[in-house]
Amino acid sequence: MTDRYVPGTCNIGPDEIAMRRRFGHAGVAATAALAAALLRSDAHPAWRLTLALPAAGAAAGYLQARHRFCAAFGFRGVYNFDRLGHEQAVTGDDAQLQDRRQARRIVAQSAAIGLGVALVAMAV
Repeated sequence: MTDRYVPGTCNIGPDEIAMRRRFGHAGVAATAALAAALLRSDAHPAWRLTLALPAAGAAAGYLQARHRFCAAFGFRGVYNFDRLGHEQAVTGDDAQLQDRRQARRIVAQSAAIGLGVALVAMAV
């Protein structure tokens, strides 16, 4: 684990990583609760597509924790290895470009995972 900012690779420290991991846990709980409710109800199976949102949120939390990279920070051009709320600006156009690329990857992966969960739920 790195304890410093690396463009496109690492932009958050331990406190931020822990927060994203908790967000992932909350997303899994929300996905499971919604899935249970939808599977027990008489709702049309198309309603199961709504599982994509909490599942994508869970995936985003876990992916950001795993990669030690916050997508929102990547888009905003900041990083944080201090306490929560103490972001610092990323300097350099190349570093910001690398961060935006990594942020887009995480968003795309999260969306794909969310959609995959929803499609599997529709097939059940």
